Amino acid sequence: MPEASPAVASPATADLIDAHEAILSSCPLQFRNLGGRARFHGPVRTLKVFEDNALVKSTLSSPGEEAVLVIDGGGSLNRALVGDIIAGLAVDNGWAGVVVNGAIRDSVAIGALNLGLKALGTNPAKSAKTGAGEADIPVTFGGVTFAPGQWLYSDEDGIVVAPHALPLD
Repeated sequence: MPEASPAVASPATADLIDAHEAILSSCPLQFRNLGGRARFHGPVRTLKVFEDNALVKSTLSSPGEEAVLVIDGGGSLNRALVGDIIAGLAVDNGWAGVVVNGAIRDSVAIGALNLGLKALGTNPAKSAKTGAGEADIPVTFGGVTFAPGQWLYSDEDGIVVAPHALPLD
């Protein structure tokens, strides 16, 4: 499976907060770094789903253009929203990363992919496949609203969201 081309190096979120605190939101949820790329950034795309990953699969099957897909799975750890096949689609289609407010599975295989992926945890149970959910709407979790067009920056320390792309010098 081809890997995504490495994006421009992502800055440390702490450095971004120091330089741009007035415009950044920091998500306090304690996500686990589960992808092969700990640092990633890009424009935000969103999904709101609950224990159903058909919309996740179709979205990650489309061109990502180095965007970050933020999935509000309601914080459910009952069923995985992303597995190795869907994560592989993200790599193949040029997504920079995925943030899952919920669970994933196949974490060892996903950890070997050139993809940023954060999730609350893991669960081997597969999700429903009805296609229920909404795309490209603002979603809120951890006290932060993620809206299409914002920029997300992620590293080992956490996630910050900016209203626009930040200079990376």
